[in-house]
Amino acid sequence: MYKLNYWKNQLDFRVIVNFYRKKLLNAILFFAKNTENPTLTKTFKLLFFLDFKHFEETGYPSIGLDYFAFHWGPVPKSLWLELKDGNVPDDFKGMFKLQELGREDESMLKGKLIKTSKNPDMSCFSPREAKLLENLAFIYKEVNSELISEISHLKNQPWELTLRSSGENSLINYLIALRDKPEDERELAKEKLSEYFAVLQNFSLQY
Repeated sequence: MYKLNYWKNQLDFRVIVNFYRKKLLNAILFFAKNTENPTLTKTFKLLFFLDFKHFEETGYPSIGLDYFAFHWGPVPKSLWLELKDGNVPDDFKGMFKLQELGREDESMLKGKLIKTSKNPDMSCFSPREAKLLENLAFIYKEVNSELISEISHLKNQPWELTLRSSGENSLINYLIALRDKPEDERELAKEKLSEYFAVLQNFSLQY
């Protein structure tokens, strides 16, 4: 049984910087440096694939963002609210900029491109996470915002299933990724996921 102490032991709580916030920043930087035309739309979808694939493989997400079934696909709502007006959060300033595309991005209405000269700090990722990041960047390197949105809309995938069952703007449950697994595996994953988010909340790591 996975206990809260397991997760406590994985983190250095003496570090002031939010560990998962750091992972989020460096995932953004990684995709910005390793894919072409990293718009907000494209980056949001890559973060979604990273979190859900990691959950599917391990029982817990990589970063742990909450994704919602927006009309244009799965979106990490809290991060979107921070970035949608072109502003960079204070703790991310100096790490990347948001550049207007000069045209509309069909998925996000006003397209914004993430620009950076900073290299990501890969030390905050496990070997599994680093491999997932590399694989996603390789697969979607040349894919544009419109196409990656279409891929995230595929039938019987988390966004489409959530939209169909719960309606637009509903939270996408990570457990949907395990819908075809045996019940005992899903129950174990549910327990692990619950404890994972309990740690984030109890130690103020969630944002």
